[in-house]
Amino acid sequence: MIRTKRVYLPPEPEDGTRVRVDRLWPRGLKKTDARIDLWLPEVAPSPELRRRLAHDPEKRPAFLRRYRAELDAHPEPVEKLRALARKGPLTLLFAARDPERNNPVALKAYLEARMG
Repeated sequence: MIRTKRVYLPPEPEDGTRVRVDRLWPRGLKKTDARIDLWLPEVAPSPELRRRLAHDPEKRPAFLRRYRAELDAHPEPVEKLRALARKGPLTLLFAARDPERNNPVALKAYLEARMG
């Protein structure tokens, strides 16, 4: 099972392995308070992609296509996440305010499509 969750929310037992999947560290959160198991910034969209497309809802389909291509080009960290998901619950942590339009939601769909 793969979940997404804001990094600011407290950990819960059902979170399983908690992985931060954004490039930048979230504002106002001390690393000692984050309670993450792993930080994989390399699975986040490239800075260029994030700046150009990520925050415009009309460009979301183009963002998703390009983000999937970036993930395809970097299989090692993706495989690490797949391996963690096979072992038990996996929670992808993000700082974005929008819980539905963020890169971890897209990453979750990408991982689930390749979990076979």
